[in-house]
Amino acid sequence: MASTSASSVQKSFKYDVFLSFRGEDTRRNFVDHLYHALTQKGIYTYRDDEEIKKGEKISDELIRSIKDSKFYIIVFSKNYASSSWCLDELVKIMECQKTNEHTAFPVFYDVEPTEVRKQSGPVEKAFEKHKEEESAEKWKKALREAADLAGWELKNIFDGHEAKLITKMVEEISLELRFTNSSVDGKLVGMETRAKDVVSSLEIDIEEDVRMIGIWGMGGAGKTTLARAVFDQISFRFEGSSFVGNVREMSGNPCGLKSLQKQVLSDVLNDPNIIVNGASDMKRMMRGRKVLVVLDDVDHIDQLEALAGEPNWFKPGSRVIITTREEQVLLAYGVPKNLILHVNLLSREEANCLFNRYAFGRLIPNQGYEELACQVIHYAAGLPLTIKVLGSFLRGKDELEWRDALDRLKTIPLKETLKILEVSYDGLEEDYKEIFLDVACILKGWWKERAVRALESCGFHARSGLKVLEQKSLITVTRYGCLDMHDHIEEMGKNIVRRLHPNEPHRHSRLWIKEEIEDILVNNKVSFTFICMVKKTNTYLFLMTRGSCMCFLITGY
Repeated sequence: MASTSASSVQKSFKYDVFLSFRGEDTRRNFVDHLYHALTQKGIYTYRDDEEIKKGEKISDELIRSIKDSKFYIIVFSKNYASSSWCLDELVKIMECQKTNEHTAFPVFYDVEPTEVRKQSGPVEKAFEKHKEEESAEKWKKALREAADLAGWELKNIFDGHEAKLITKMVEEISLELRFTNSSVDGKLVGMETRAKDVVSSLEIDIEEDVRMIGIWGMGGAGKTTLARAVFDQISFRFEGSSFVGNVREMSGNPCGLKSLQKQVLSDVLNDPNIIVNGASDMKRMMRGRKVLVVLDDVDHIDQLEALAGEPNWFKPGSRVIITTREEQVLLAYGVPKNLILHVNLLSREEANCLFNRYAFGRLIPNQGYEELACQVIHYAAGLPLTIKVLGSFLRGKDELEWRDALDRLKTIPLKETLKILEVSYDGLEEDYKEIFLDVACILKGWWKERAVRALESCGFHARSGLKVLEQKSLITVTRYGCLDMHDHIEEMGKNIVRRLHPNEPHRHSRLWIKEEIEDILVNNKVSFTFICMVKKTNTYLFLMTRGSCMCFLITGY
């Protein structure tokens, strides 16, 4: 079936699908099964109640329901054309179909397309009693037009197996709806290409294996948004699916992992009352279904062992997506390096688009706010979380409030961003925390080898520490071999150093502001037990004070 064009999406609809059918032929068999299959996949479907079909003409209520549906499924059966109600319904459907906001799909249940098109065979017999009626010609025209649409003919698909046809129909309608929904959700900026990369790695058409992939990146980079977009796009292709959010947080609660196991099985088996008694139940109950499971924000291998176990837990064709800030968790679990996808930050163009959506509700800034918007986007540095938080906060505010907010950000970091980012810092061993703070405050931009020598001179196991920071998405190493980190992670590290004694720099473990360094050295506010010259240019000094390594950036001495 051809995809619905993005330009055709003009409005939101009350119903995803409207079912048009002859009750006496298909209500208690084909249509009943189709209706339940659609609703089970979360497709909001209108199926009229036989009780409302009183009188000769369709009601205003039914006309509104037709107009309020995105897709129509017309089930042509032997007696469909005998009902003036069905024929009036069909006329209205074909009228709406021509607006390009709706799409109709015929199902030729026990009649052939040519019989509907020419009103021959059983269709001619059913239509016989309407030949002299005033509406006969428009009914014939509607039948002809509907018969020419792309649809499904039961006897020519899956050898007439109704269940297989229904599965196929639900898949295709789901795909159409996902295309439509992705077109109208302007706040999923930058996700389309990234989602395609994930789907490509999943290779869902290959059903010989069980595949597990990782989505890895720093906090706030959009891992959860990306995983959700992929889940919404492809979940209909599986016999069961589950999206488990906040695994790190939830597993820390009493009975946390057990409750998450129950969530997975409840979702996959569509049974909210299921009882789970550990990993053996997970394996036994899931291995008979092709499933899609997303485990979001994982930070420990124990969580993966409890919720996804081993590939033999699942039926071939199943897929597991894991999002995490920690690459080592994925490697330890056995996810191949080539199936670990790193989430890149937004490009300047993507950041502009996303911020404008949140701040102004459209693709371009309001007049007079262009420069202010650029300043905010520059501050966000491509991090989706910051862009969304600031866009939502600034929406509706006047120019002076914007300027005040920007001035505040120069000295006071954005709390919501820091809270998310600091989770990665909190999970570090104490010595790795110290290395992280040294990089954030002093060593960002240093050649890695020089930074290693400096850190080792202070007693740290620098190479393993820097590797851990890199795997936790706290630092990166540029192609030139220099240490780097996102501006907001640097900001977080400096904030951790400052916040215990915000107005007493001489009590900070690290100093990087020239004026503060000068004041401390000139006024002898600190005593040093060890001094190590790191660079011969006298630009950097590492100082051991109060049992920890303190680094000063010195200029002009």
